[in-house]
Amino acid sequence: MNAIHGWLDRLLKAAISVLLAAMVINVVWQVFTRFVLKSPSSVTEEMARYSMIWLGLLGAAYSSGRKSHLALDLLTLKLQGPRRRLLELFIQGCLLAFALVVMVGGGGRLVWISLELGQTSAAMQVKLGYIYLAVPVSGALIALYAAMDLAAAARGQTTTVGQAKGDLT
Repeated sequence: MNAIHGWLDRLLKAAISVLLAAMVINVVWQVFTRFVLKSPSSVTEEMARYSMIWLGLLGAAYSSGRKSHLALDLLTLKLQGPRRRLLELFIQGCLLAFALVVMVGGGGRLVWISLELGQTSAAMQVKLGYIYLAVPVSGALIALYAAMDLAAAARGQTTTVGQAKGDLT
């Protein structure tokens, strides 16, 4: 399980790095064409917007897997033993359910509807369903991370950031 987690972390880190580098190049080109050439590129704004969507959602999946996302851990840090373990199981179960139902289910429906309607972007003429695909893809990744963390919590291993892996009981 740790091998899958590590492999997925490396894959997401690489994808996010490539997207970020592409965004920087894209925005620099946009500024250059607008202010130096006085003829702004017609597709760079859309490219930046759609890259940001993918970057943000893949970044959310990555931070979820690394346990570096925003979390309210006041209660988790105060509890010990079986109560803490139950709370961790509940939290990971809720995260898994949200990722599957809202992001994968709802996002998948959004992608399907967009592709069925043939919606395309104005400048690049890209089917918007491919842009919206970021929602179910990141939802599936978050669900996978949550399932791995749920399994770890069920085995009694801590999954909160900043703590050594150990026994919850």
